[in-house]
Amino acid sequence: MLRRSMLISLVLLAACATAPAQEPAAPRAGFQSDRISVVTRGAGPDVILIPGLSSSRDVWNTTADALDDTHRVHLVHLNGFAGAPVGGNGDGAVSAPAAEEIARYIAENNLHRPAIIGHSMGGTIGMMLAARHSDAVGKLMVVDMFPFMGNMFGGANATPDSVRPIADQIRTAMRLSPQGVVSDQTRATINSMVRTESARPEIIEHARQSDNGVTANAFHELIVTDLRPELANIRAPTTILYVIPPNMPFTPEQYTGFMEASYATLPNKRIVRIDESYHFIMIDQFERFMSEVNAFLATN
Repeated sequence: MLRRSMLISLVLLAACATAPAQEPAAPRAGFQSDRISVVTRGAGPDVILIPGLSSSRDVWNTTADALDDTHRVHLVHLNGFAGAPVGGNGDGAVSAPAAEEIARYIAENNLHRPAIIGHSMGGTIGMMLAARHSDAVGKLMVVDMFPFMGNMFGGANATPDSVRPIADQIRTAMRLSPQGVVSDQTRATINSMVRTESARPEIIEHARQSDNGVTANAFHELIVTDLRPELANIRAPTTILYVIPPNMPFTPEQYTGFMEASYATLPNKRIVRIDESYHFIMIDQFERFMSEVNAFLATN
C-alpha cells in the first residue's frame, strides 16, 4: 500500500497552481450552472481544460496561451474552489455532478467531440465524462491521477466500502479546519507538489480561498470512487501523464507498475512518465507537457 500521508498530500492539494494572471475571457453565453463556470479563448477545434481540487481555471493560462491560436479553449472552474461561490457544490459529491454539467455544456453548445484535458481531480472528472458520455468526447488526457484513490488508503484489495470509514474521518477533520487559514503542514505539502518555487505562493493563496466544506466533500468522493470498472466504456483515445512523487517509499519501477495496473482495463491508452517534475506537470515541465499535449491533440 502506498504511504497514506503521501497520498493525502497528492489529492488534498491536487489543485491550485496558477500561471501568471491575465484578463479573463467572458463567460460562455447562454450556459448557466450552479456547479461550474466556463470561459473560452481562441478559435478552432474544441479543447476543454478541467483543473483539480481547490484549483482556479488559471492553472491552465499558459496552456491556453499555447493553444488558442489553433484551438478554441474552454476553461472550467468548479464552484467553491479558489474563491468561486459555493453554489450547488455545497452538499454531497462534486466530481460526478461536474462531469454531468460539462456533458450538458458540450451538448448545449453543440461541441463536436471535444478533447478533454484534466489535471488530478480534473482527470477524475474527465474519466467520468468519457466513460458515461462516450459519444461526447473525442479524446482524453489525464494528468497525474489514478482511477481509484482508495487503493492508496486501503491497499490492493480495497473497495469503496472498505475505505469509506477512512474517507469519513478525513472529511470530518478537513471540515473542522479554520476557513481561510493555511497551516504549515499545508505549505509543506504544496512545496512537495510543485517544484517551481515561484508558483507556490499563488498555489497557497488559491488553497486559502477554497471552501473547506466543498474541498472536504470532493476529497471524500475521490477516495470512495472506483472508476476502474468504467474504464472499458471509454472509447476515446486516452493519454495518461504521471510523475514519480518526491520521497516515495517505492522504486520508480514499482510506482510505474501500480499506475499501469490501475489502467489495465482502459482499451486505447498511452501512459507516459514525466521526469524532473512534481504533481503540477503543466507548471514544472511546461515544454515537455506541451509536447505531449500537441501529440495528443494530433491523434485521431
